[in-house]
Amino acid sequence: MSTTTTRAGSRRVLATPARRAALRRAPVAVAGILVILLAWELVARAYGKPLLFPGPAETGSTLLDGLTGGDIPDAAIASIGRVLSGLAIGSLAGVLLGLLSGSSRVLEALFEPFINVFRFIPPLAWFAPALLWLGAGETSKVALIVYTSVFVVAVNTAAGVKAVPKNMVRMARTYGAGPVRVFFAVRLPASLPYVFSGVRIAMGNAFMTVVTAEMLGAESGLGVLITEGTANTDVRGVFAALIVLGALGLCADRLFVLLLRRFGGRFSARTLGGP
Repeated sequence: MSTTTTRAGSRRVLATPARRAALRRAPVAVAGILVILLAWELVARAYGKPLLFPGPAETGSTLLDGLTGGDIPDAAIASIGRVLSGLAIGSLAGVLLGLLSGSSRVLEALFEPFINVFRFIPPLAWFAPALLWLGAGETSKVALIVYTSVFVVAVNTAAGVKAVPKNMVRMARTYGAGPVRVFFAVRLPASLPYVFSGVRIAMGNAFMTVVTAEMLGAESGLGVLITEGTANTDVRGVFAALIVLGALGLCADRLFVLLLRRFGGRFSARTLGGP
């Protein structure tokens, strides 16, 4: 009896201030969505041309048809697959590049000009070369997503390595840790908040890039639906694809933040000598 009561009490304790704050924000979020829908409807009515600027009801009907019996699910899966592949490769490469650049002044002098030059060149500028070098298949599209991800993660990772408190490094060396041990036990874990921030930004870049790449040349994907809808003056279909894209991006971002809150604190705790 007492064990059951204790467990029930523990579950009630889990209703943390963060969860209560999230519940308080929910009505505000719903109200914000309703305001956007109302403004959308008013603008659509003022424009007066449903074919060119459909309202939320018409778009919602097209979206429902596309989800239940249309091409939207397959297109969304294709786009998400490209985003995940490119983001994973780009993030890993960016972390490695940032760790090297942030850990050594020589490597920083070697890599920093390269990083700063290429991160200002938009991925769209590389579409034609990527098409010529890699062909019109999946490789060229994933490569563009890798490109738009790697430098953001690299810059953030390098900043994180440089921001590691020197007293933490000195303490580790005092206890006999060598350069490799200091790197993996101190510098890398302490820079993870910067890494995660870079990956989150890169995720947004990846979603924007995948649609552009698909619009310019692909057989499937949300970008293809947008291109076909534009060619056929199907603005409702374009709006439906855009809504799905935004919803997928929002879900991916929220999931990333949720996982970060659930597991990310462990790294900082270990770095600072916590449990």
